[in-house]
Amino acid sequence: MKVLILDNGHGKNTPGKCSPDKRILEYEWARDMVRRIAEKACLAGIHTEIVVPEESDIPLRERVRRVNALCAKYGTQNCALISVHINAAGNEGKWLNARGWTGWVAPKSSQKSKTLARLLYIEASRAGLQGNRLPSSSCYWVGNFAIVRDTKCPAVLTENLFQDNKDDVEYLVSESGKEAIATLHIDAIKKYFENN
Repeated sequence: MKVLILDNGHGKNTPGKCSPDKRILEYEWARDMVRRIAEKACLAGIHTEIVVPEESDIPLRERVRRVNALCAKYGTQNCALISVHINAAGNEGKWLNARGWTGWVAPKSSQKSKTLARLLYIEASRAGLQGNRLPSSSCYWVGNFAIVRDTKCPAVLTENLFQDNKDDVEYLVSESGKEAIATLHIDAIKKYFENN
């Protein structure tokens, strides 16, 4: 059995994780997105586990522990993790110009993590979500994030556009935007599980 593990990032008590106009609260958006991806995974016959069902902040160490417990339960070789986030170019509560989608792996990530990240990048590109970010020749970015660094299965952290870019926010709050972002995640994970 293949298992998609979904991490919905920050909780409601993480400060500053919102758009300048407060139309987007990252914790709400990420939980909605994870639910949408999980529903699509269910329809595709992919078993899904959500790491953080709570709305409150769960420390990274605990989120990593939960992921690794699922890897032990189902077998690391059967699992893949996606941690779902929205990016921000600054933390001063102002509208800024950076926009677009990125997928991140750990500095010493496995080849399978890189493969999943590339598949996500391809689907994001097909959806037209590259924005004004410098394209990645490897089709992923490298960051020392604990959720992808310390978990045992292939893992990618997705930054789904920018919560401090007005155009990105319009897309993120739209039903068509939410559907496109959920679809790119599930299309990539289906392709990944077909070959891994």
